[in-house]
Amino acid sequence: MVALFRHLRPIAALVASLVLLSPARAEQQDITAAARSVVRVALVATNGADAYFVGHGSGIAIAPDKVLTNAHVVELAREEKDLVIGVIPSEGKKSYGGRIIAYSPGNDLALIQLEEGSLPVATFYAGAVDDGQHVTAIGYPGTVDRAQGLSLKQLVEPLGTVKTSGSISSGRSSQSFDTILHTAPLAAGNSGGPLVDDCGRVLGVNSFGSISDGNDAEFGFAVSWREVASFLRQAGVSSLHTVVACRTMAEADAAEASITQRESQLTEQNDRAAADKREQALQQARDTAERDVISGRENAMAGAAVLLALAVLGLGAGGLFYSQGREKRATWFIAGGGILLMGALGLFVFKPSFASIDEQVKLPEDQSVVSNKAFAWAGDNICRIDLNRSRLTVSQPNDVGLNWAEGGCVNGDTQYQATGTTWQRAHVPDEGNYVSRSEFDPATGLLRVQRWLPDGDTMDKARALLKDGPIKGCSSDSTMLTRIATLQSDLAALLPPQPNERLVYHCQKGRLAPADPAP
Repeated sequence: MVALFRHLRPIAALVASLVLLSPARAEQQDITAAARSVVRVALVATNGADAYFVGHGSGIAIAPDKVLTNAHVVELAREEKDLVIGVIPSEGKKSYGGRIIAYSPGNDLALIQLEEGSLPVATFYAGAVDDGQHVTAIGYPGTVDRAQGLSLKQLVEPLGTVKTSGSISSGRSSQSFDTILHTAPLAAGNSGGPLVDDCGRVLGVNSFGSISDGNDAEFGFAVSWREVASFLRQAGVSSLHTVVACRTMAEADAAEASITQRESQLTEQNDRAAADKREQALQQARDTAERDVISGRENAMAGAAVLLALAVLGLGAGGLFYSQGREKRATWFIAGGGILLMGALGLFVFKPSFASIDEQVKLPEDQSVVSNKAFAWAGDNICRIDLNRSRLTVSQPNDVGLNWAEGGCVNGDTQYQATGTTWQRAHVPDEGNYVSRSEFDPATGLLRVQRWLPDGDTMDKARALLKDGPIKGCSSDSTMLTRIATLQSDLAALLPPQPNERLVYHCQKGRLAPADPAP
């Protein structure tokens, strides 16, 4: 055991600090979620029917069936053929056997293939780490095991991890390979465990620590992501990683509130500008209508005056001809004068009224408002991630495709339910360790996806809610809609109020490639 853990010597002075939890500045539920990907890597000696616990380290699940650890943790298993490797998760009831499939003592990394079972997978942070950044070390320090008096049987059964906190001290690295220097307390057994940021992403693999005489500060060294990425690439194994910076949900909420306020102010400004423009158009239309009415009235009065004059002349001429005994001609002139008189009266009576101005200045309804409310979302849409509104921890910032059909059918196989002015749908996958809830707002084109990373027991309870089988397909059938609503309600009672992630997308008309993801 001494040879196995020569890089991480037990220090009694660290026992008290090992049980400290991460400080409040970290999102504790993200650290807890990250810990589910951490396993104990145990070496067990077999001698016929007997088995003996030789020692242990920690490891990180980088795939459901693969665990990354330190080379020195499993070194004895390569030298001693009677040693077997056990992988013990932090939760559940089963432990698994494993075998080494990649080994690199040059940067103290090794990869273990599980013989059976599936583990929650960790996500690495591939961006730059900051000096002074808060970090958490997760693993299975032997000092805590001994302080608790755990038996050998308990050491090979699923058991919760231990978390210690510290900060990055950049600018110094080991001479042998690239490492991250930090102050999170480590002890024998932490080897191979992760060093994570406040969002639970793995920054490095803890490898060894400095030696103290009881007066000096303790420092730890974690194999950096660059070394891990190179090792996995040579092993032909891929991993989950992200470059999205870590931020708390409170920071994301504040950013979204600020964006929403700016958008509201911009909307108000646009509404005022539109109202001013409409008022100007109304005033201009009123001025034009008034001029047209006044001009029409003047023309009607002038026409009536002319007709009246002609009518008088016609009637006068008719009277004159009648007095001369020329009755036929008198009749024509009197009839013509009467017609002209009626025309004059008609022009005068039916001249344009000032009341008609209001009818002429009515404008059509504001088309910009109508088009916004009646935007045709039906069909293919591209939903682009808005990182300013979102909080991502382990998910990739990919755009998604959304084919929307009237009635809430998404991508032809997923039914959403109308809730107020939005459409919602909860999702519990057959495999994977997350629960999500999606919400689409047709009024704004915003798609929100909230994602929880619960523990194994909660995931089992969530899947148990689908005792009648997954909710598949699209239908307006009341039974299906009731199942969707019931699932959402039951999950809300099962999950914490705050999700681990919130992904906000802006949707617009268009189509993604068939291989692109969907919400």
